[in-house]
Amino acid sequence: MDKITCAYHIKSYECDRSGTLRLLTLMNIFQDTADSHASNIGVGIEHCQAHGLAWVGSNYQIEINRLPAWHENITVQSWPAVEKKLGAVRDFIIRDEEGKEIIRASSQWVLIDFARKRPVCLRDNLPEYHVIPERALETDFARLPDPEREDCREVFKIRYDDIDVNHHVNNAVYPLWATEAVPADFRLEHVPQALEIAFKKEGLFGENAVIRTQIDGLVTTHGIYADSDNRELAKIRIRWRKI
Repeated sequence: MDKITCAYHIKSYECDRSGTLRLLTLMNIFQDTADSHASNIGVGIEHCQAHGLAWVGSNYQIEINRLPAWHENITVQSWPAVEKKLGAVRDFIIRDEEGKEIIRASSQWVLIDFARKRPVCLRDNLPEYHVIPERALETDFARLPDPEREDCREVFKIRYDDIDVNHHVNNAVYPLWATEAVPADFRLEHVPQALEIAFKKEGLFGENAVIRTQIDGLVTTHGIYADSDNRELAKIRIRWRKI
């Protein structure tokens, strides 16, 4: 099996005030590439919907040398790198027009029975496919700490447009909330350099999401919780660099 390589042209509406790719769009590009490749090898949404299954993201780790700018052309390469009994690891490398690596990422996914919301064994529920034992990032997705203190607190209403086809908050939204939860003067002077994301529980339309943030120099730790019952939705740790 070959890796998938997808080409993207960065458009103006995909960029932020600095003219570089929004983090939300980067996460959506990862998702789009993964969806395309999963469908190509027979384990995508078509197979899942026909068998009452769904892929649910559990972790991301992302290293950013730089974000691509408006009008740039990039290529995204992706492949299934590890298979476990109840989950799978998919990795990504993004290159610029000169072929230079600008972003590396690794993601971990769990296959669930959609009706029961319970993990199921991959080999018992998917057609045969092969992994490529090569890693973009060497990570085992270590457990992230809870914020030890609340330096900042933000509350976001979960909108209809935040919800995906699995009927809960799309994975791309959580890191967006985390980057919006730091003080404005900090955000204007820094960009994310590395992210670790652990998805915990489903966020639902109409709820409020509370982001509790701890700031330690260039590292921020974020706990994201549902306001209604305080259940943990996600943990995120970001290493920033000054612009």
